[in-house]
Amino acid sequence: MKILNSSLETVCGITSVFPEHSAPEVAFAGKSNVGKSSLINGLMNRKNLARTSSEPGKTQTVNFYNINNGQMYFVDLPGYGYAKVSEKQREKWGKMIEKYLQNSPTLKQVLLLIDIRHKPGNNDKMMYDWIISNGFDPVIIATKHDKLKRSEVSKSLKLIASTLGEGKPVHIIPYSSVTKYGRDEILSLFDEFIEE
Repeated sequence: MKILNSSLETVCGITSVFPEHSAPEVAFAGKSNVGKSSLINGLMNRKNLARTSSEPGKTQTVNFYNINNGQMYFVDLPGYGYAKVSEKQREKWGKMIEKYLQNSPTLKQVLLLIDIRHKPGNNDKMMYDWIISNGFDPVIIATKHDKLKRSEVSKSLKLIASTLGEGKPVHIIPYSSVTKYGRDEILSLFDEFIEE
């Protein structure tokens, strides 16, 4: 897939109604500091359309990015597992993510981002299992690939797969927002459900 243009079209808060359209959607889920905005910007070839921040927990809304004039939408979900926000706020974000995943009629794929340097935590495992229980087969994007030595990558990917999949196969793509490693492989995932 080639992304020719992109724009932030809709921002939905806790009480918002999600937009209705017929184009396929891909959702991006992950911890607050895992690099979701950097991945979305990297895929769109934009520097800062998706807001990146050194302060985790910045995305507190569900953001819809229009790709190629409505050919498809990238949907950035609020980051989870950020300790500095209140329990009440975390619950609201969880409900917002749940509402979206359970009700979007055109959601085709969920990308779950995991930092390649760390073993997935309880929140990651819960989110992975929850995505599967909602009928999706998540693709794991192992972010920050450039932070590891080449010799360490395979071991890290195996740890992510065994922690999340518990023996079942897990689809993982390593990605770096610095080198754009993995970008083409991620974009090719979308070819099957977009009309050229």
